[in-house]
Amino acid sequence: MNFVSSDDFSRSQINEVFAIADRLSHGRGESFIKEHAVMALLFEKPSTRTRVSFEVAMTQLGGNAVYIEKQHLQMSRGETVEDTAKALSTYCDFIAARLYSHSDIVKIAENSVVPVINALTDLEHPTQALADMYTVRAHKSDLRNVRIAFVGDIAANTANSLMLTATKLGSSVSLIGPRGYSPNSIYFNKAREYGTVDVYDSFDDGLEGADFVYTDTFVSMGQEADAERRRALFKDYILTDEALDHATPDTLVMHCLPAHRGEEITADVLDGPKSIVWEQARNKLLIEKSLIIYLSEQTDTGT
Repeated sequence: MNFVSSDDFSRSQINEVFAIADRLSHGRGESFIKEHAVMALLFEKPSTRTRVSFEVAMTQLGGNAVYIEKQHLQMSRGETVEDTAKALSTYCDFIAARLYSHSDIVKIAENSVVPVINALTDLEHPTQALADMYTVRAHKSDLRNVRIAFVGDIAANTANSLMLTATKLGSSVSLIGPRGYSPNSIYFNKAREYGTVDVYDSFDDGLEGADFVYTDTFVSMGQEADAERRRALFKDYILTDEALDHATPDTLVMHCLPAHRGEEITADVLDGPKSIVWEQARNKLLIEKSLIIYLSEQTDTGT
């Protein structure tokens, strides 16, 4: 079993991962992965929280992680993704990959004999979405009565995974971005099969009734050459205290980090009383440990 896409898990499977996280957070006994299990961390993109949390997760579960940058592999000299996956899965019990191309992680999963986890690609960030919704659940136990507004780059990988996971769990999603700037149609249409997703171009309409307001960087990794145009495109969608006036009085603010204060969110909002950003960051470790345990329980490897 792999976790390559947010659509890989059903609602019941997501809830099973959350149940493991609940037990871990309360210090209750849990079946762990096999002693000395190893995770290969294959990363093409920079990472702070995802890399460190996966390494810590494996260590705390009694295993180890091997961090591997693509430029240090034979992939940099032409070896195929498929052959790399076969080799890594021969040596390791899990593979977590952060890659530019989503198609590459699909190839890795197709050629690996051990569980593969998507640690971010150009299209999805599924482990982040799990941590996000687990964080939401801590504040609103009935996810069916939750409305989440995502502001800014509504076609980004984070938005794709969030809307799939949120709607699958019964929450509704508002996407707020520039007029004429559309979400990824594949993810948008799939999410609308599960629940309610609406698109707006103003805070006035999009934030109405929002329990949580989520934003992310306007310039994702790999888009640096287009940074100036993208900042201009999203300049009216900076999350400020004034923008939050359009949401409910008790709305909470989310951001997957890293944040660029003054760009997509102001410092007073990010560091303010409505922010649960650091709670999200803490929950990444908990959710990744739970995901690793769950994948171990569903496969022959790591048990």
